[in-house]
Amino acid sequence: MPSTFRIPKAPITGLYGRLMSIYARRTFGEIPDNAYVYFHHKPVLKAVLGFEGKVAKWDALDPTLKSYAQLASAAVIGCSWCLDFGYYLAHHDGLDLAKVREVPRWRESDVFTPLEREVLAYAEAMSTTPPTVTDEMTASLLEQLGTPAVVELTQMVALENMRSRFNSAAGLQAQGYSDVCELPLAVPSGSVRQP
Repeated sequence: MPSTFRIPKAPITGLYGRLMSIYARRTFGEIPDNAYVYFHHKPVLKAVLGFEGKVAKWDALDPTLKSYAQLASAAVIGCSWCLDFGYYLAHHDGLDLAKVREVPRWRESDVFTPLEREVLAYAEAMSTTPPTVTDEMTASLLEQLGTPAVVELTQMVALENMRSRFNSAAGLQAQGYSDVCELPLAVPSGSVRQP
């Protein structure tokens, strides 16, 4: 299903637009739909890209756990664009795609370790409204991962909430990034949303 663009696509023009387009096509094969929305407000676009560049350098949390947490958050919010792009990034990062595909329905799956399940539960608890994170969840993760990794996990889930809520509100749908890894979008069990 193509994006509905509740916020209309902006023409990507000028030197900055050309550079961004070249980078996006080289990196992702095409321009992400959200770039067309962000291009309406270049200071916001530049701030988001700058922050995302800094986020990419964080390394206190295992990258696999980070990916699972972001995908779980996107699934709770119902952002098919974020799941699609997240699958693409997981493929690019060499993660176990059969396992990645199970993230939106992790409760019914037997492929995750106890720690991975705790991370997924934490990401879901942070992504519901209102959040349902408990002291026990946090204490267990602190003991297993350490404080810096839990801080990073918490910020990554909060960031995915921002991404997913922005993309969903803007009407963005799966763009076909996961086609590259031949990984169809999973639908969380009990979900009525269609990717």
